[in-house]
Amino acid sequence: MTGNIVGERFVLVSFGESHGKCVGAVVDGCPAGLELSEEDIQKDLDLRKPGQSIVTTQRKEGDIVEIMSGTFRGRTTGAPIMMLIRNQDQNSSAYEGLVNTPRPGHADATAKAKYGGFNDYRGGGRFSGRITATFVMGGAVAKKLLKQVLGVEIIAYTSELGGLRSAGFSLDDARKNRYSNEVRSPDPVVAEEMKKKVIEMRGKGDSLGGIVECVALNVPPGFGEPVFGSLDSDLARMALSIPAVKGVEFGSGFDSTRRNGTQNNDLFSMKDGKLISETNNAGGILGGLSSGMPLVYRIAFKPAASIAAKQKTYDTAKKEQVDLVVPGRHDPTVVPRAVPVVESVTALVLADHAIRGGFITPVLGRVE
Repeated sequence: MTGNIVGERFVLVSFGESHGKCVGAVVDGCPAGLELSEEDIQKDLDLRKPGQSIVTTQRKEGDIVEIMSGTFRGRTTGAPIMMLIRNQDQNSSAYEGLVNTPRPGHADATAKAKYGGFNDYRGGGRFSGRITATFVMGGAVAKKLLKQVLGVEIIAYTSELGGLRSAGFSLDDARKNRYSNEVRSPDPVVAEEMKKKVIEMRGKGDSLGGIVECVALNVPPGFGEPVFGSLDSDLARMALSIPAVKGVEFGSGFDSTRRNGTQNNDLFSMKDGKLISETNNAGGILGGLSSGMPLVYRIAFKPAASIAAKQKTYDTAKKEQVDLVVPGRHDPTVVPRAVPVVESVTALVLADHAIRGGFITPVLGRVE
């Protein structure tokens, strides 16, 4: 299996390059009978697309999705669902001068070494953040399936950006506020400070990193397959497939290393006839299986690698170190646009495990 395919029963095939003719996704394994339209996919793509605010790249892409197969009369047929976005605002001229001068922090040098220079390097090609549009296409299908059949709700938001942390908010605040500001913070006051810092860094030709937190509600207990198919290992794998991700933690995560067992263990009790834990330091996963508690994990994003500030690189043609200013239109931070991407990859993994575990059947209802 190549690196462009993920999932066992709910499978995503991602294709396309940043400056090629299109980017797209094929979802195989979606049950028949799910109501699905291009509008369902488009609303999630609109949250990710570039050019929406001063804190993102000014590349203008409509990201208009077309469903090419797998639906009939407004419902999925059980056949592969192929979705396509045609690239429209790519400007490749800036990248011709970078053939021999790899950009610091990018995959230019590693991709050239792996593919012998035959890879499409324009805009980062297959290594561009633009491919996350394909994650969102597949994730939109997964989110609707999970919501309709199991009532699963997935909420991601910016918990930290440039060292500034969202604080003092509830999950209802996150649900209501995360898409009401440009940085996708659940805290409107901190959101303004985050925005100011992004603008400040952009003015200096620099960039910022941050953390996206994700919560999945109503996940039934028992998702996951021990040992190498555990729920957290599959989520971590998907999270680390998002460009710029450098870390993943579940529940109390790295903070648990500074606690005692008596401080970190989640004690069990009974509520409304259901076994629950009084705290959720495990992040809703025990032994690689969902516990029925909210699934909580955080994903760390490095500062955007393409910056306007002058940097040093090595010119492989001239065989000397040179100064480099990266041309083009870039995000001063990837974190705000990553929020819907994190929701999507979470949904892809949960949908796959829901089908693998028998929580979702191959056919949703019957035609009368």
